Amino acid sequence: MEQPKLKTIVESVLLASGKPLNAEQLLGVFGDGEKPPLEDINEALRALQNDYAERGLELVEVASGFRIQVSQTMEPWVSRLTEEKPARYSRALLETLALVAYRQPITRGEIEDIRGVSVSTSIMKTLQEREWVRVVGHRDVPGRPAMYGTTRQFLDYFNLKGLDDLPTLMELRDIDTINAELELAWPTESAATEPGEDIEPVPTPSDSADDEAPPAVDAAEGIETLH
Repeated sequence: MEQPKLKTIVESVLLASGKPLNAEQLLGVFGDGEKPPLEDINEALRALQNDYAERGLELVEVASGFRIQVSQTMEPWVSRLTEEKPARYSRALLETLALVAYRQPITRGEIEDIRGVSVSTSIMKTLQEREWVRVVGHRDVPGRPAMYGTTRQFLDYFNLKGLDDLPTLMELRDIDTINAELELAWPTESAATEPGEDIEPVPTPSDSADDEAPPAVDAAEGIETLH
């Protein structure tokens, strides 16, 4: 199959899929007798990345494969399509997510030891409902507490191929910087009506200690990361 046609097919499949696809999955859309070599698929992907270099779209590789999306440089204009601003999540939730990402596998008790305050149930529930954090095992100590780690969906959402692509702790100056750099595009409170789209509940009095917690980056500066 000629490369221009193959590139067009790969582009069309990626646009229609609605989710990232790897080279093997792209190869699966071809019938018997028309399957190109896997290297040709990879060459088509590289050609598409070059094509998009000067356009408003980009082909990015994330943990689950390749995805065509609006270029991040276009965000200031694309964001004006909606009048609603993305919800900004609490410092406590971002700190908890950062600690899971950098220190996994980690238990809830270990997160609390580092932050110096209790972690509300609503925070862990929200992170798991987003499918960004999951239970990866249980610590072999009395009570066998659950150990948490990040998911492939977490990597996909933040355009990461793997944990090695996370910024170093030295690059994360404070929790406000984390919020700005990640540009969390969660639904606003008024839009959170569909199942699975609810944002973090307003903290109850028992969770109020989270509001006074120091940034996770400051608490974790001396922790060895996974990379």
